Amino acid sequence: MIDPLAAPPGGAPNAPAWSCATLTVRYPRAARAALDDLTLEIPAGGCTAVLGPNGSGKSTLLRVLLGVLPPTGGTVTCFGQPIAAWSRSSLARLVGVVPQGEMEAFPMTARALVAMGRYPYLGPWRREGAADIAAIDDAMARCDVTAFADRPIDTLSGGERQRVRIARALAQSPTVLALDEPTVSLDLRHEMSIAGLLRSLADAGTTVLLVTHNLSIAARYADRVVLLADGRLVATGATDRVLTADQVERVFGWPVELLRTTGGATAIVPAAP
Repeated sequence: MIDPLAAPPGGAPNAPAWSCATLTVRYPRAARAALDDLTLEIPAGGCTAVLGPNGSGKSTLLRVLLGVLPPTGGTVTCFGQPIAAWSRSSLARLVGVVPQGEMEAFPMTARALVAMGRYPYLGPWRREGAADIAAIDDAMARCDVTAFADRPIDTLSGGERQRVRIARALAQSPTVLALDEPTVSLDLRHEMSIAGLLRSLADAGTTVLLVTHNLSIAARYADRVVLLADGRLVATGATDRVLTADQVERVFGWPVELLRTTGGATAIVPAAP
């Protein structure tokens, strides 16, 4: 189990996973900033969901947190260190990423894709050692994809393929798992299976950062929420305090109802206008 309060290599003990101060991102020729003066913390441990309408800045925020996109202004730290101070190899070992809308560049088996998660440790030439094989096998077992090891990726269903991608990220042995819309276009069974997997990973000590449009998934599985609109921070905090019916309607422009299921989970459903 990963200790969410332990400092990763190069990080500071008890520091938040990420901290942003007056963060601004403006794309060339854009009418407004994609992110406008954001100040927030994403704590280590648990599951934090980033929510907001289309164009609210969710994916841009994730790219900045991952060090892929430099901000126009403000500061970003990762476990107490400026994001730019992390080497790419150290950050790749720290954070496992599942991007949105990924397409495999060439045919490969499910195991070959998961094994790519060991690249930060192996580089392009080293062969898998015992530790690498163990990490790959463990990741595939945790994601319930061991049975697909020898199957070509393009023969798997959407949900199975997504679980393989998550297994690839877990094979990195990361402290943090960052996912951009991991359940988009999946059927209900696969959507709930992946959401449950992320919750179990968070419970086991992995810090999960989930960018999603799915309000009910966030309400049911996230500990905390970051709510964005038009590149600005609307609210951040405990899920039940942020995802109120009034606030969701104000941000998303449509009335909703919060329903309590028999199992105690909260579902957010559209209401009549």
